[in-house]
Amino acid sequence: MGTKKIVVTGIGATSPLGGTAEESWQNLLKGESGASPLEQEWVARLELPVTFAAQARVQPTEVLERVESKRLDPATQFAVIAARAAWADAGSPDVVPERFGVDWATGIGGVWTLLDAWDTLRERGPRRVLPMTVPMLMPNAGAAAIEMSLGARAGARTVVSACASSTESVVNAYEHLQAGYADIIIAGGAEAAIHPLPLASFASMQALSKQNDSPATASRPYDVNRDGFVLGEGAAALVLETEEHALARGAKIYAELLGGAVTSDAFHITAPDPEGSAAARAMIAAVESSGLTLDDVAHINAHATSTPVGDIAEYKALLHVFGDRLASIPVSATKASTGHLLGGAGAIEAIFTVKALQERTAPPTINLTEQDPEIALDVVREPRALPEGDLVAISNSFGFGGHNAVVAFRSV
Repeated sequence: MGTKKIVVTGIGATSPLGGTAEESWQNLLKGESGASPLEQEWVARLELPVTFAAQARVQPTEVLERVESKRLDPATQFAVIAARAAWADAGSPDVVPERFGVDWATGIGGVWTLLDAWDTLRERGPRRVLPMTVPMLMPNAGAAAIEMSLGARAGARTVVSACASSTESVVNAYEHLQAGYADIIIAGGAEAAIHPLPLASFASMQALSKQNDSPATASRPYDVNRDGFVLGEGAAALVLETEEHALARGAKIYAELLGGAVTSDAFHITAPDPEGSAAARAMIAAVESSGLTLDDVAHINAHATSTPVGDIAEYKALLHVFGDRLASIPVSATKASTGHLLGGAGAIEAIFTVKALQERTAPPTINLTEQDPEIALDVVREPRALPEGDLVAISNSFGFGGHNAVVAFRSV
């Protein structure tokens, strides 16, 4: 149990639902879908079996100056936009650089840079490969760009844990603040993998929905007709700091970060443990590390990717953790609207969890027309008011390799 209170003082995002965190949240509440047909010429030319994805509502090249964007992979472009927005939302605090850190994440990193450079090498020779290729493709490019942009010198660390990555970055930030490594940290994650190779690979392993005729309704967590996730892109960032530091500078506070936990399945490289035992341990530890009990949890933002196997495994983990009380806890599955942002998913869902607590409103799960009878959850289908008083919510993320990460927040 940490001795310091850690609070959220800034949020920023660019997602398939909007170019900002607030726009993404408002469009989530409206029940919008970020999925749409892909219009790039390579979709037909390469005969991709999946022809849609959840693309960012605002492309980063519309936000960044051309000179800057040319030196950054799309994933890093998203990262910089989200982090700058979160920092501005936090009031651009005047902080000692050596007490300001970055905990960032990605699942895949600079896939566009890597594969474009490989095409250039094969087609035009080694002299045409850009000298910035390696700095652009490396997974830590996002953390590096953020710390250089904002002047953070307490450390810029990178997590690469597949779809659990950015939730793990929030857990790391909590631990680093508790340990006194910094007073304020930007945490989050980014992904830009809507590229032919990841699309083809995910489709080959039967992970993606193939409902090409209806992209907006393809992601349908918990539905009997769910057939896979929808690939998304974007980034989200949270400014986290000790309550003492936040109060001293008069910062607004969205919520308290109670803690988090990371576990591993040791089961399979892509499939979750069907019993969800390690995922359950992460949920329990995330809540109990704060000194609270599981009875305090009033809302859950589920990982809920819309895969046949994954949704069941998470339900079993939730049932193990909450027992009979699970049926009365409102659960939101927001990937139905955003698609799956891979390494950026946990961060945008952490923001949605924080906003749910701040506004006391659980966001809806769209596209659920016939709930799987094997998943007896109280799924929120329309924006739902959460009770008054002290509220606790958790956000779950699970990734290939058996990575599990969970964070817990409390209303303020």
